[in-house]
Amino acid sequence: MLKRITFSSLSLALLFVLSAGADLYGQGRGRGGGSGGGGRPATSPSGGSGVDRGLGTASSRSNGRANDGWNTASDKSNGRRDDGIERARSQGANRDRALKNAPDGNELNRYRGISKKLGTTPEALRARYVAAATANPDLKFGQFVSANVVADNLRGRYPGVTTSAILTGLENGDSLGQTLKTLRVPSEAAKRAEKEAKQRIKDSMPR
Repeated sequence: MLKRITFSSLSLALLFVLSAGADLYGQGRGRGGGSGGGGRPATSPSGGSGVDRGLGTASSRSNGRANDGWNTASDKSNGRRDDGIERARSQGANRDRALKNAPDGNELNRYRGISKKLGTTPEALRARYVAAATANPDLKFGQFVSANVVADNLRGRYPGVTTSAILTGLENGDSLGQTLKTLRVPSEAAKRAEKEAKQRIKDSMPR
């Protein structure tokens, strides 16, 4: 009788130990300790996209580790990372300025005639201006339109004269005349092209 009781007690004790071990193993997996665990998925410390969005909260969420990470990245890249961020900020500011300065509504409709002659629409012309003014914040919409008209007038005789080439010259600080000279357009032809472009734009405007 005593042997039966002892055997039964040992069996129950062994069963308890095995059950407790299985329970602890399951809890460990539930915390995400192993691959495919059911724990909370990792999230990025920055709450979204963009140059600055989330950078302010990343430091507090990581107890300062984010700042150490930014500084380390800056040191390892010899400052290139910081330059890239500043460049992105500058481009964003330039784009906002271009959107503000670009004509809209009734003002944009005044360019419908010249847009049609250039094979485009006022809306598309405006969008291309915003892209160009993001690279060159000093570019005015009137200059951009003139660059397109001059290129349209001259490219048949001077293949190197394109809107892109003219805009590059203006971005470098040259005037339209200086840019055309750099593109090997004779002085008289350049002057005539500028004059014809102004007249062509004027004639296309509604009266």
